[in-house]
Amino acid sequence: MPNQLDLLKSRRFLPLFITQFCGAFNDNAFKNALLIWFTYEVANRSDVTVQFMVTVAAGLFILPFFMFSATAGQVADKYEKSKIAQILKVFEITLVISWALFFYLQSIYGLLSVLFLLGAQSAFFSTIKYSLLPEHLKEEELIAGNGLIKSGTFLSVLLGTLFGD
Repeated sequence: MPNQLDLLKSRRFLPLFITQFCGAFNDNAFKNALLIWFTYEVANRSDVTVQFMVTVAAGLFILPFFMFSATAGQVADKYEKSKIAQILKVFEITLVISWALFFYLQSIYGLLSVLFLLGAQSAFFSTIKYSLLPEHLKEEELIAGNGLIKSGTFLSVLLGTLFGD
């Protein structure tokens, strides 16, 4: 049985791992930076309570996973997965540029829209990444690949949360 860390040196796995890691980091850094900004800035300038805005923001990020995960699975089965992953990453880059613009303009609704769309992009990409693994890894590497993707995701969520705060 091969060492699971050998997968991190593999061209079949490392790009997907890095892409997933950076995407999850980005999502959580953005979400937490937005929540901190809501807490300290937006709620003080509006009639809306901080708790309500934080709840709305968290809900807008999670809602797309409920709305689009099944559809994402159908898309992953129907279309070429690596092409879909590339399209999703270009979409994510566009969203991050939009986020920077809306953050500069201090547009609450723009930022909330981007947060929802980042959740949608994540819902699609999370389905695609797991469906790509059997195409790029040997059968005996799948468990290790899944474990590395999952642990990398948790680590990037933690680091993104810390960075966003």
